[in-house]
Amino acid sequence: MHNKIKLVIVLFSALLFFSFSDKEKSILDSTAISKVVAGDTITWKLLGEIKFNLKKHPKYGEVQFPVVNDKVKLRGKKKVYISGFIVPIDNKSYALSKNVFASCFFCGKSGPESIVGLHFKNGTPKLKTDQYVTIEGTFRYNEDDVDDWIYNLDNAVIVKGD
Repeated sequence: MHNKIKLVIVLFSALLFFSFSDKEKSILDSTAISKVVAGDTITWKLLGEIKFNLKKHPKYGEVQFPVVNDKVKLRGKKKVYISGFIVPIDNKSYALSKNVFASCFFCGKSGPESIVGLHFKNGTPKLKTDQYVTIEGTFRYNEDDVDDWIYNLDNAVIVKGD
Protein backbone atom coordinates (compact mmCIF):
# COMPACT_ATOMS: atom_id res chain seq x y z
CA MET A 1 0.00 0.00 0.00
CA HIS A 2 2.81 2.37 0.95
CA ASN A 3 4.56 1.67 -2.40
CA LYS A 4 1.36 2.38 -4.33
CA ILE A 5 1.07 5.79 -2.68
CA LYS A 6 4.70 6.55 -3.54
CA LEU A 7 4.10 5.46 -7.14
CA VAL A 8 0.99 7.67 -7.44
CA ILE A 9 2.89 10.64 -5.98
CA VAL A 10 5.82 10.11 -8.37
CA LEU A 11 3.49 9.79 -11.38
CA PHE A 12 1.48 12.85 -10.32
CA SER A 13 4.70 14.85 -9.79
CA ALA A 14 6.06 13.81 -13.18
CA LEU A 15 2.80 14.75 -14.87
CA LEU A 16 2.74 18.07 -13.07
CA PHE A 17 6.39 18.75 -13.94
CA PHE A 18 5.95 18.01 -17.64
CA SER A 19 2.77 20.06 -17.93
CA PHE A 20 4.50 23.11 -16.42
CA SER A 21 7.60 22.71 -18.55
CA ASP A 22 5.49 22.63 -21.75
CA LYS A 23 3.62 25.76 -20.70
CA GLU A 24 6.85 27.47 -19.75
CA LYS A 25 8.35 26.52 -23.09
CA SER A 26 5.37 27.87 -25.05
CA ILE A 27 5.38 31.06 -22.96
CA LEU A 28 9.09 31.46 -23.65
CA ASP A 29 8.59 30.75 -27.36
CA SER A 30 5.82 33.33 -27.72
CA THR A 31 7.84 35.84 -25.68
CA ALA A 32 10.84 35.33 -27.95
CA ILE A 33 8.64 35.70 -31.03
CA SER A 34 7.06 38.86 -29.59
CA LYS A 35 10.48 40.38 -28.98
CA VAL A 36 11.59 39.62 -32.54
CA VAL A 37 8.34 40.93 -33.99
CA ALA A 38 8.39 44.05 -31.80
CA GLY A 39 11.98 44.85 -32.81
CA ASP A 40 11.26 44.56 -36.53
CA THR A 41 7.71 45.90 -36.58
CA ILE A 42 6.84 48.78 -38.82
CA THR A 43 3.81 50.77 -37.69
CA TRP A 44 1.06 52.54 -39.57
CA LYS A 45 1.90 55.67 -37.64
CA LEU A 46 5.45 55.58 -38.98
CA LEU A 47 4.24 54.88 -42.53
CA GLY A 48 1.84 57.82 -42.20
CA GLU A 49 4.71 60.25 -41.63
CA ILE A 50 5.00 61.05 -45.32
CA LYS A 51 5.00 64.12 -47.53
CA PHE A 52 4.08 64.60 -51.16
CA ASN A 53 5.57 66.81 -53.89
CA LEU A 54 3.71 67.82 -57.01
CA LYS A 55 5.71 66.85 -60.14
CA LYS A 56 5.02 66.44 -63.82
CA HIS A 57 4.51 62.90 -65.09
CA PRO A 58 4.73 62.16 -68.85
CA LYS A 59 1.61 60.01 -68.84
CA TYR A 60 -0.60 61.51 -66.09
CA GLY A 61 0.30 65.21 -66.04
CA GLU A 62 0.88 66.69 -62.58
CA VAL A 63 1.03 64.00 -59.90
CA GLN A 64 1.65 63.97 -56.15
CA PHE A 65 4.84 61.93 -55.68
CA PRO A 66 5.55 60.54 -52.20
CA VAL A 67 8.56 61.63 -50.17
CA VAL A 68 9.20 58.78 -47.73
CA ASN A 69 10.67 59.79 -44.37
CA ASP A 70 14.18 58.71 -43.37
CA LYS A 71 13.01 56.39 -40.56
CA VAL A 72 10.98 54.40 -43.08
CA LYS A 73 13.84 54.40 -45.60
CA LEU A 74 16.05 52.69 -42.99
CA ARG A 75 13.68 49.70 -43.13
CA GLY A 76 14.07 49.32 -46.91
CA LYS A 77 15.19 45.87 -48.06
CA LYS A 78 14.89 44.56 -44.48
CA LYS A 79 12.58 41.97 -42.98
CA VAL A 80 9.71 43.65 -41.12
CA TYR A 81 6.41 42.68 -39.51
CA ILE A 82 3.20 44.64 -39.86
CA SER A 83 -0.39 43.96 -38.84
CA GLY A 84 -3.49 45.11 -40.65
CA PHE A 85 -6.60 44.17 -42.59
CA ILE A 86 -6.62 42.23 -45.85
CA VAL A 87 -8.26 44.09 -48.75
CA PRO A 88 -8.74 42.55 -52.19
CA ILE A 89 -7.22 44.41 -55.13
CA ASP A 90 -8.49 42.11 -57.86
CA ASN A 91 -9.23 38.39 -58.10
CA LYS A 92 -5.52 37.52 -57.81
CA SER A 93 -3.94 40.00 -55.40
CA TYR A 94 -4.37 41.58 -52.00
CA ALA A 95 -3.01 44.48 -50.02
CA LEU A 96 -2.71 45.08 -46.31
CA SER A 97 -4.60 48.09 -45.00
CA LYS A 98 -4.50 50.14 -41.83
CA ASN A 99 -8.31 50.18 -41.99
CA VAL A 100 -11.06 47.73 -42.89
CA PHE A 101 -12.24 47.63 -46.50
CA ALA A 102 -15.19 50.00 -45.90
CA SER A 103 -12.78 52.69 -44.64
CA CYS A 104 -9.72 51.95 -46.73
CA PHE A 105 -7.79 54.06 -49.20
CA PHE A 106 -10.07 53.18 -52.13
CA CYS A 107 -13.13 54.60 -50.37
CA GLY A 108 -11.47 57.96 -49.84
CA LYS A 109 -11.24 57.58 -46.06
CA SER A 110 -7.44 57.30 -45.99
CA GLY A 111 -4.36 58.13 -48.01
CA PRO A 112 -2.20 55.83 -50.14
CA GLU A 113 0.26 55.57 -47.23
CA SER A 114 -2.33 53.49 -45.33
CA ILE A 115 -1.93 50.49 -47.63
CA VAL A 116 0.90 48.04 -48.33
CA GLY A 117 1.10 45.93 -51.47
CA LEU A 118 1.63 42.22 -50.80
CA HIS A 119 3.77 39.90 -52.89
CA PHE A 120 3.60 36.46 -51.25
CA LYS A 121 6.58 34.17 -51.03
CA ASN A 122 4.85 30.91 -51.97
CA GLY A 123 1.93 32.08 -54.06
CA THR A 124 -1.13 33.97 -52.91
CA PRO A 125 -2.95 32.19 -50.07
CA LYS A 126 -6.72 32.11 -49.76
CA LEU A 127 -7.67 35.19 -47.73
CA LYS A 128 -10.84 36.89 -46.56
CA THR A 129 -11.65 40.59 -46.85
CA ASP A 130 -11.01 42.38 -43.52
CA GLN A 131 -9.11 39.39 -42.12
CA TYR A 132 -6.72 40.82 -39.50
CA VAL A 133 -3.22 39.41 -39.94
CA THR A 134 0.40 39.98 -39.06
CA ILE A 135 2.69 39.60 -42.05
CA GLU A 136 6.45 39.22 -42.33
CA GLY A 137 8.19 40.30 -45.48
CA THR A 138 10.98 42.28 -47.07
CA PHE A 139 10.00 45.93 -46.95
CA ARG A 140 10.26 48.05 -50.08
CA TYR A 141 9.28 51.68 -50.55
CA ASN A 142 8.58 53.47 -53.81
CA GLU A 143 8.91 57.19 -54.50
CA ASP A 144 9.03 57.12 -58.31
CA ASP A 145 6.56 54.68 -59.89
CA VAL A 146 3.03 56.12 -59.72
CA ASP A 147 1.62 52.81 -60.95
CA ASP A 148 2.91 50.91 -57.89
CA TRP A 149 2.15 51.12 -54.17
CA ILE A 150 4.20 53.48 -52.04
CA TYR A 151 4.93 50.58 -49.68
CA ASN A 152 5.32 46.89 -50.52
CA LEU A 153 6.16 43.64 -48.75
CA ASP A 154 8.01 41.15 -50.92
CA ASN A 155 8.35 37.48 -49.97
CA ALA A 156 5.39 38.03 -47.64
CA VAL A 157 4.32 35.31 -45.22
CA ILE A 158 1.37 35.43 -42.83
CA VAL A 159 2.73 34.75 -39.34
CA LYS A 160 -0.46 35.37 -37.39
CA GLY A 161 -4.06 35.63 -38.50
CA ASP A 162 -7.68 34.91 -37.69
